Amino acid sequence: MLTSLAIIIIFGSLFYVVMEKMRLPGLLGMLLIGIVMGPYGLDVLHPNILAISSDLRMMALIIILLRAGLGVKKDTLKKVGRPAILLGFVPALFEGFSVLFISSLLLGLDRVEAGMLGFIIAAVSPAVVVPSMLKIMSQGKGEKNGVPTLILAGASIDDVMAITIFSSFVGLYGGKQFRVLQQLSNIFIAIALGILIGVIIAYILLWFFKRFSIRDTKKVLFMLALSFLIITLEHNMAHKIEIAGLLGVMTIGFVILEKKPMVGQRLSMKLNKIWVFAELLLFVLVGAEVNIYLAKEAGFLGIAIILAGLLARSIGVFIALYKSHLNIKEKIFCAIAYSPKATVQAAIGGVPLAMGVPAGDLILAIAVMAIIITAPLGAIGIKTFGERLLD
Repeated sequence: MLTSLAIIIIFGSLFYVVMEKMRLPGLLGMLLIGIVMGPYGLDVLHPNILAISSDLRMMALIIILLRAGLGVKKDTLKKVGRPAILLGFVPALFEGFSVLFISSLLLGLDRVEAGMLGFIIAAVSPAVVVPSMLKIMSQGKGEKNGVPTLILAGASIDDVMAITIFSSFVGLYGGKQFRVLQQLSNIFIAIALGILIGVIIAYILLWFFKRFSIRDTKKVLFMLALSFLIITLEHNMAHKIEIAGLLGVMTIGFVILEKKPMVGQRLSMKLNKIWVFAELLLFVLVGAEVNIYLAKEAGFLGIAIILAGLLARSIGVFIALYKSHLNIKEKIFCAIAYSPKATVQAAIGGVPLAMGVPAGDLILAIAVMAIIITAPLGAIGIKTFGERLLD
């Protein structure tokens, strides 16, 4: 396992630098080395590290979401409030239902199978989007209209909604009824609970920091520990009530920055250092999940379905931002930034197959294809058009 960690650090860092020298996003290099070194490539990563891959990826995702929360200012959030909510709902619905209808037409899937596929594909990848937005924020681009904050807030809601509707189609396959109002209420309850839990934990941390004089490094460790517990609570309560755990994690950072700006800035600097290692783990292990041989099974029809879904998502982005204060260049950038898939597809793409769904292997193949197509192109698009379209 130590050898595997050495491989991840050395080759992940090397390929990151190579991609940066080529003026491409560094994460592409880490994804690529993950695919090459993973079980579907050279298979040099230890089985033990692959067995805990999902937990390691979640830890890295929590680190970047805490950083994101510590970078979101209240005034900017107020400015993007309504567009962010619409951006969290409209594009994913457009993409999910478009894929549902197109896949049932082209592949002959029944509506339940097509619905599972649609809302596996519909979820945007926080692993790709959040670091990219933080980099853009550090460059001061798009700050006038709060474009990076808008995308960060919208993406966190987008995932909650896509996963909740996917769970509904899973329930339909198991014989449960689909109640639209109930599912919508579940989404809003999940968002509200996530924010509420995040606020409570943030105030607990602020009280603790005030009551006890401890180093910033230990403050970060307490933040991380409580964030891990939020995600654990989300998983343990999944069969009873939905909780938007990742949104709760972002809320912790936001509240701490709002109440204690100096503390928030210092903690953000500490998380930046931890992120150097966490980023390597996240993207190399996401790459290791990609079965390039399985992706071939999706074929040209799979590619057509993915591209049609992205087109529908882009239309949804423009509709969501129709009456916003963003100019046309910023709206185009939002559509590009909202395209990458990776984290959710790697996590739940295999669920239908594990359930014994007849089209489960095809659904997984298209989910893998979506990662291969959209993660690199989305990352390149964000870097390239962020420089050209944002002031």
